[in-house]
Amino acid sequence: MKTPLITRQGYEDLRKELDELWRVERPDITKKVTWAASLGDRSENADYQYNKKRLREIDRRVRYLRKCLEYLKVVDYRSEQEGKVFFGAWVEIENDDGKALKFRIVGYDEIFGRRDYISIDSPMARALLKKEVDDEAEVTTEAGTTVWYINSIEYEKS
Repeated sequence: MKTPLITRQGYEDLRKELDELWRVERPDITKKVTWAASLGDRSENADYQYNKKRLREIDRRVRYLRKCLEYLKVVDYRSEQEGKVFFGAWVEIENDDGKALKFRIVGYDEIFGRRDYISIDSPMARALLKKEVDDEAEVTTEAGTTVWYINSIEYEKS
């Protein structure tokens, strides 16, 4: 079960994607399908088959985005969060081997296409929640347990 939280920026990005798909891409693909269908035999018409498939993909994504945007709760920065790790935080951590990571803790729908974002539901995020700078967090995954030290915590203030 994924936690239904999203940052303000993530919410706006999903709204823009929905708007782009519904107002720009879908009408364009619909015209192409109509044009390809008017050429006759659809079973051997690659333009028709490809664009019809793309239209189904767009419709599936539009349904998903509409449903998501309805139930997701936007979490904005609050001054009470300062100094501790909470949703939306940029966290820099380091382990005993000197390996350092920096990432932002966000909602599930925001992590795709971003290597510097992790889901609030990930073991790393769960282990870091409510911790402060210089605290240590034990993160348990399939690979084993690792201890990480928090070097910095920052928030994007909107």
